[in-house]
Amino acid sequence: MAGKFITFEGPDGSGKTSVLKEIAARLTQKGTVEYLLTREPGGNRIAEKIRGIILDKQLGEMDARTEALLYAAARRQHLVETVLPALKADKLVLCDRYVDSSIVYQGAGRGLGEAAVAHMNEFATNGLLPELTLYFDVSPEIGLKRIARFRSNEVNRLDKESLTFHETVHAAYLRMAKAEKRIVTIDASQPFKNVVSAALQQLNKALPGLFD
Repeated sequence: MAGKFITFEGPDGSGKTSVLKEIAARLTQKGTVEYLLTREPGGNRIAEKIRGIILDKQLGEMDARTEALLYAAARRQHLVETVLPALKADKLVLCDRYVDSSIVYQGAGRGLGEAAVAHMNEFATNGLLPELTLYFDVSPEIGLKRIARFRSNEVNRLDKESLTFHETVHAAYLRMAKAEKRIVTIDASQPFKNVVSAALQQLNKALPGLFD
């Protein structure tokens, strides 16, 4: 595959989605790179339907393993139908969340075991990992305050989890970022324009000339 696969990760309220939209807008304005902007769970018809089930606030009784399996199923469909064809077409794929999210949210946060969830997703993805992951780091306290302020009408089932849950997820993200060379950490507690600038710098470093 000739394309490039880059993922954006971070705790809830980190602002990664807003940064990703800004980057996509700049790529569109530049007009010299074919790219795909997508997300997980979701990205196509089947995966979006699974997303609706996973994040439904009315389904609080969902079993943790069911949740993890649904994420993996949505991811598989997303890869086969959306990501892999784009990579084969030599496109730059920018994805909002990927396997790392499942490892920290279900593996650590739900207590299923990070290795167990990683193994499940290795099967779902056939081992495909991004070339670069930008991790937007912010404390759970700041992230949840942002959600309450800016996304009060979009709070989903995971957003409503306890502070302890989000602290566990955050700690797992930090461990992963320290262990994985492909992950670059960006301080997402900075003003938005500074976060965008840091992300652009890392993308230009990985793909020279992308925004020149």
